[in-house]
Formats: sequence, structure tokens, C-alpha cells
Amino acid sequence: MNDSNSEIVIDKVGEIGQKYDDFVACLPENDCRYAAVDIHFSTNDGRDTSKLVFVTWIPDSARVKAKMLYAASKKVLHSELTGIGIMINCNDYSDLDFESCIKPEVMKFV
Repeated sequence: MNDSNSEIVIDKVGEIGQKYDDFVACLPENDCRYAAVDIHFSTNDGRDTSKLVFVTWIPDSARVKAKMLYAASKKVLHSELTGIGIMINCNDYSDLDFESCIKPEVMKFV
């Protein structure tokens, strides 16, 4: 969000070749973020594939106003992101665990 909380702005663009853990490391501990993430994984039959995922990061430790603002505007933003059908809501770092949380959600769409 911009300083006046009136517009969603791009904060950071990941570079090609970055890993999922690099994305997680960029998330602020006490502030909210939206992200469009290209998740690379292997299917149960061994095929390498990827899916675009819309991640909302609204940590419990964020300010109440920020949490309300991000929660209220996420559906509008997601509807504008053509081609991203998967949305995952995360409220703490355990929600971002790839093997136990992210991959099982993405595998539902393979």
C-alpha cells in the first residue's frame, strides 16, 4: 500500500531463479503484504510443474488497521490478477511452510 493507504503498489519484484524460501524471507514480520508467487513443485507422479499463487500475508502481529485494510481489499486485487486461481491466506510463518501448508493446497489444482 502507498503511504496514504489509497493504492496498492508493488513493493518488490522477485528475480527469476529465486526460491520459495527467498520469498518468505522478504516478508515483514509485523506488516501485511500481497504476493503473486510462481510455486515450483513435483507432482505425485514425479512431473515438475508450477502454479501461480496469490498469497495474502496478514500476520497476527500487524496493526489492526493494516489487517483490516488488507483483508478488505484482497478479493478486489485477486479478481484483477487474471490467470491466478489459487489464493492462500497466511497469518504466521507456520502458514508459509512449503511442505505442510503451501504444497498441499497447490496440489489440489493439479
